[in-house]
Amino acid sequence: MKISGLIITLNEEMHIKECIQSMLQVCDDIVVVDSLSSDNTCDIAKELGATVIRQKYLGDGPQRSHGLKSCKHDWVLNIDADERVDKEMADEIQQMNLDQSTFDSYEFRRKNIFHGKWIKHSDWYPDYIRRLFNRTKVDFSQVMGHTKIQSENYKKIKQGHVVHYTAENYHELLFALNKYSTRQANIWHEQGRKVFLYEPFTHGFFAFVKAYILRRGFLDGIDGFNISVSKGLGSYLKYMKLYELNKLSVD
Repeated sequence: MKISGLIITLNEEMHIKECIQSMLQVCDDIVVVDSLSSDNTCDIAKELGATVIRQKYLGDGPQRSHGLKSCKHDWVLNIDADERVDKEMADEIQQMNLDQSTFDSYEFRRKNIFHGKWIKHSDWYPDYIRRLFNRTKVDFSQVMGHTKIQSENYKKIKQGHVVHYTAENYHELLFALNKYSTRQANIWHEQGRKVFLYEPFTHGFFAFVKAYILRRGFLDGIDGFNISVSKGLGSYLKYMKLYELNKLSVD
C-alpha cells in the first residue's frame, strides 16, 4: 500500500530536510503546504522531491485539509516539520496491510525532546497522536487551533515513535506557550465562550498539579518542574486572555 506524506510549514528551513527524509522511509509522495515562508523551506522541500503548495494560513485544520487534495494516495501520514518518523515506527507501518485494514486511522506515541533529552513524564509521554489515516474516510477537524483527525475507528500502535523536537530552550517553550494561548483565547472569544475571573487560577493550578504530581513530572528533574509550570501558565493564560477579550468587548 502506498502512502502520501503531508506537512504544513512556516519558515521551517532548520527542520524540513530531516522531516521529509524521515517520511521517505514509508512515503513515496510528499505534499508540503507552506504558509508563505520567507526562508528556504520551499526550496529545500522541492529539492527533496516534495510537491509544494503555497497557501496563506487558513487555520490548522483547514490548512491541512487543503493539502489532502494534492495527495496521490488514500492513506496519508501527517506530521509536523519539527517531528520525525523513527525507524521502529517506519518498520511497523511497512508491515501494515492497509489495503485490508478495518481501521480508518492509527495513533502513535510521541517522544517529546526538550533540552536535547527525552521527557518521559510531565504529561508529555506517551502523548498518543493520530497521524496515519485514510483520507477517503476521515478528515481533520476544521478548527483554527490544534486540529485532530476526526475518527472513532482508530488503533493505537505501541511500536516506534513520532519524535518531536519540542523546543531547544525555555525561551522557545514560552514563546510557543504565549502564541498558542493567544490563539486559543481568540477562538473561544469568537465562539462566544464566557469565563469567570476565578477560572484562570483554578485551571492553571490543576494543570500544574496534573503534570507535576499525577503525571510524575517530578521524575524529570528541573525540566519536569518547569514544564509543569509552563503547563499551568499556559492554561492560566488561555483563560485570562479570554477574560480580557470578553471584558474589552463589553467595555
